[in-house]
Amino acid sequence: MGAYDRDTAFMGQSGPYFWKTFFLLNTVFVSTGFTGLYIVFVGAVPQHRCLIPPQANLTAEWRGAVVPMETAANGEERLSRCSRYRLDVVSNLSALGFVPGRDINLTDVELEGCVDGWSYSQDIFRSTIVTEWDLVCGDAWKVPFASSTLFMGFLIGSLVSGQLSDRFGRKKVLFVSLAAQFGFVHLQSHSNSWILFCISFLFIGAAQIALYISAFVLGTEVLSTSMRVLFTTMGTFLFYCMGYMLLPWLAFCFRDWRSLLMAISCLAVAYIPLWAFIPESPRWLLSQGRVEEAEAILRQAAKKNKVEAPEVIFKEAGLGDGQLIKKYTILDVLKSKKLRLITLLSLTLWMSVNIGYFGLSLNTSNLSGDPYMNCFLSACTEVPAHIMSTLLLRKCPRRVLLSSFLVTGGGLLLLIQFIPDSLEGLTVAMVLIGKFGFTMAFSVVYIYTAEIYPTVVRNIGIGMCSSAARIGSITAPYVIYLGTYNKFLPYILMGSLTVGSAVVNLFLPETLNKHLPETVEEMQECQG
Repeated sequence: MGAYDRDTAFMGQSGPYFWKTFFLLNTVFVSTGFTGLYIVFVGAVPQHRCLIPPQANLTAEWRGAVVPMETAANGEERLSRCSRYRLDVVSNLSALGFVPGRDINLTDVELEGCVDGWSYSQDIFRSTIVTEWDLVCGDAWKVPFASSTLFMGFLIGSLVSGQLSDRFGRKKVLFVSLAAQFGFVHLQSHSNSWILFCISFLFIGAAQIALYISAFVLGTEVLSTSMRVLFTTMGTFLFYCMGYMLLPWLAFCFRDWRSLLMAISCLAVAYIPLWAFIPESPRWLLSQGRVEEAEAILRQAAKKNKVEAPEVIFKEAGLGDGQLIKKYTILDVLKSKKLRLITLLSLTLWMSVNIGYFGLSLNTSNLSGDPYMNCFLSACTEVPAHIMSTLLLRKCPRRVLLSSFLVTGGGLLLLIQFIPDSLEGLTVAMVLIGKFGFTMAFSVVYIYTAEIYPTVVRNIGIGMCSSAARIGSITAPYVIYLGTYNKFLPYILMGSLTVGSAVVNLFLPETLNKHLPETVEEMQECQG
C-alpha cells in the first residue's frame, strides 16, 4: 500500500473527478449538522407552571393566586414550576368568599405538587418531549439523560465502525449508516415513550459517528494528497456547519418536535442518488485483493480527469515482502513512561474541550433572547473559527495556539458571573465568543494529537482520545443541567476545566515544523 500514491500519480493532484468527489462526500456531513444538535429544540423546556383544572371551583382572584411565587436560579421572581397551594383548601376558601391576600395569608396554606399536570407556554415551542411526557420537576433529569444517549451512541459507533468499514468497505458502511441515521430519526419521531426516544437516540448516535468516520476515511483515501488536506481540515467542518446553521431555521418552521424530526428524516431522499456517484475506496479494494475493481474505478476517474491511465496501474499488487509486521495494542501506548504521560494529558485535554464545545452548543436554548437566533449565531461562529484555526496552524506553534484558544474560551465563561443581569446581550455575546474559542480548540486538537503520536500507535492513541471525547460529550448535558440550581455554575465549571486544560497542554511536546515520529523510539527522543 506504500506504493499506492506512486502508482496513481498519473491522476494528478486536481481535476473534475477529485472536485466532484470532494463536494459529494462533504454533502454527507451536512446531515450530521442537522441530526447532531436538534435536541436543543426537541428537548427545550418551555415556561411552565402547575395546571389548574378548568372544573376547579375558583374565583378569578384565587385562580390567579393559587400558584405561589418562587426565586429562580438566576434570581428572578417567577411563578412556581413545581408546586401550588392545595386545591381542595383553596376551593373551600374561594367558596366561602375569602379573598387571597386580604382575608387570609397565603403562606398559611399548605403546598402540594402539580398533581393535575402542568400548563406549558406555547409562545416559542408548540411541543417538545418535555411537554409531551412532563419531563420537569422530579423528572427533569430525563432531559440531560436523553441528550447523553446520543453521545453514548457516539462512543459505541466509534468503537465498531472502523472494524465494519475495514471488513465491508467504506462506501457500504457510509450509506448503511446514512440510511440508519435517518431511519432511526423517523422512528424517534413516532416514539410513544421517553424510553423509546432514548433508545432511538442511542442508535442515531452510533449511526451518525459511523457515517462521519467512514466518510472521513473514504475522502482521505480517494482524494489526492493536496485535496486531502483541504478535505480533512476545512471541508468536513464547514459542511457540518452548514447543516448546523440550517437547523434552527428548520426548527423555526416546524415548532412541533415530531414534525421537526419527520422533516429531518425526509432529507434522506436527497442522498439516495449519491450512491451512483460516490466511488468505493480503491485503496481498500486493493487491500482486499480486488485489484480489477480498484483499477476499473481509477480508469473511470482518469477519463473524467482527461488523463490516460497506464495499461497496468498496480504493478506490485498482491506481492508481499515476507516481513512480519508488529501489531501494536493499547498496552504499547501505556508501556512507555513518556507515552503514558502524553496519553493522560491528551485524554484530559480532549475531555475538557468536548465538555465546553457541546456544553455551549446545547445551552443555546437557555440563553436570553430568541433560541432560534441564538442557535444560528452559535453555528455561525464556527465558520470563521475553523477557517482561522486552519490558517494559523500553518505558521503558529500548536501548543501556544491551543492554550490561547482554551484560555480565551474558558476565561470568558468565568467572567460571565460578574456581568449584571441588566446586560443580557453582553452575556450572550461572551458565550458566543467563548464558543468561538472552543471551536478553534476543537479543530486544533485533532491535528495536534495526530502529530504527537508515532505512526505505529497513532490510530490507537487518537482512538483513546476520541473515547475520552465521547465521555466529555456525555457529561456535557449534565453540566448544563446544573444551571437549574445556579445559572452561573455551568459556566464556572466549564471555564475552570478549560483554563486548567490550557495549563495541562503546556506540558505536551511542540510539533510545529517537526517530522512526524514513525516509531515509539523516535518519539522517546522528541523533546517537549
